[in-house]
Amino acid sequence: MMLDEWVLTVAVFAPLAGAGVIAALPKGREAAVKMSALVASGVALVAGVIALARFDFGSTGEMQLGIDKGWIDSIGARYHMGVDGIALPLLLLTVLLTFLCVLYSQRIMPKPHKPKGFFALILLLETGMAGTFTALDLVLFFVFWELVLVPMYFLIAVWGSERKEYSAIKFFLYTLFGSVFMLLGFLAMYFRSVDPATGKHTFDMLVLQHQAFGSPAFEHMIFLGLFLGFAIKVPMWPFHTWLPDAHGDAPTVGSVLLAGILLKMGTYGFIRIALPMLPERAVEWAPYIGALAVISILYGALNCLAQKDIKRLIAFSSVGHMGFVMLGIATLTDVGINAAVFGMVAHGIITGMLFFLAGSVYERYHTRVIDDIGPGMLLKLPRMGAILAFSAIASLGLPGLAGFWGEVLALLAAFNPARGLSSPLFRAYAVLGGVGTILTAGYFLWLLQRLNLGQVRERWANDPHIDDVRPVEVAAWSPLLVGILALGVYPRAVLEMTGGAVSKLAGFFS
Repeated sequence: MMLDEWVLTVAVFAPLAGAGVIAALPKGREAAVKMSALVASGVALVAGVIALARFDFGSTGEMQLGIDKGWIDSIGARYHMGVDGIALPLLLLTVLLTFLCVLYSQRIMPKPHKPKGFFALILLLETGMAGTFTALDLVLFFVFWELVLVPMYFLIAVWGSERKEYSAIKFFLYTLFGSVFMLLGFLAMYFRSVDPATGKHTFDMLVLQHQAFGSPAFEHMIFLGLFLGFAIKVPMWPFHTWLPDAHGDAPTVGSVLLAGILLKMGTYGFIRIALPMLPERAVEWAPYIGALAVISILYGALNCLAQKDIKRLIAFSSVGHMGFVMLGIATLTDVGINAAVFGMVAHGIITGMLFFLAGSVYERYHTRVIDDIGPGMLLKLPRMGAILAFSAIASLGLPGLAGFWGEVLALLAAFNPARGLSSPLFRAYAVLGGVGTILTAGYFLWLLQRLNLGQVRERWANDPHIDDVRPVEVAAWSPLLVGILALGVYPRAVLEMTGGAVSKLAGFFS
């Protein structure tokens, strides 16, 4: 059907069209700007829902809803897009979270306001993120990957807080540095590949899964380039230092999109490109990736215990949570990779919710220092305090909520890694990861104690400007809160989607 062929194009490029409309609107038309952004992100969301409805769940391991057209014939690059059971949940997360950010910003916008630029950049960012999860050509993938840098840079640099210029430049340079090495890896695979159908070099990601790229040493160099590009984006320790600064100074919706979606581009790159295209090298790199993942888990948790700023605490928690995702990937098993994809989705909705809350708390108290806000927030703002408690215990991995399944499945997978990996080593990783879950519970419970419990500070007790949850916040947050509970109670909603595609990928290592 024509709808199946073009639905992904609509999901990816409707926000770009919306950004164009906003750019063309006369200055001062704020209502029209906001409505255009809402419509454009809404169209992308509807296209995502249609993609879900048209998706064949009996063939989740196959690319579906595909389109493959000529693009840059001189180098063999094609406009090739599609989704399988791994890409589809991440596409849905992208269009949903972006729509909720646009909805939230209808009433709550950061200084210096400037709605035209703000909404146009969010929509441009959505196109880059959605395109990354649907591209099946390395050139197309790289274009979407790089497209994300510019709008996020300006969102931080213009609408951020105190050290916004420093944090924006640091984010841009770190990720651009990784992208250079990733591009070199792409070019190396291109020049060492041959498409059996044409006899020419190819950037097709599906064809490149069945290629040999030369000697093991040369393939290790390619894997190193891919590793640097993806690991910086995740970010894994020791490439994580840009993340707390970027989160700390980004506007609220910038932090939501950065944590909820952008970090997943790195882990998705490992699953979609590095593992299936270089499976033998992946087996050799897996113990080192697992080690860095465990360091990320423990380092992130220990840093959270030292934080005084609520946004930096949530930012460091992302380092730890993405460590669990990378540990699942490093096991090279179907259980581990399923855990990784589930963990990406769960982290997106939970940490996105936490950053929404951090932004709204700052909106009311004009500070992010935990001990200046609390104690007593649960008495002053009972609904917001309750939502914070719910989101925090979901993030620490309470059974029955979304954060539990990704972590526990990753730890289970580490006890039985893929053939060719050291079981004692990965079991040690599992034990250390288990220590990380205890530390995670510790810092979130300590956060709740400092913020929620106790008596309201005298300076806040009678402040009439500190109000509880507003209608626009209810509208923007409700889908995330429902998702946290639904995925915790019924994880099969994601695991049935990912199962076939993950089993196909894990077959490279069995």
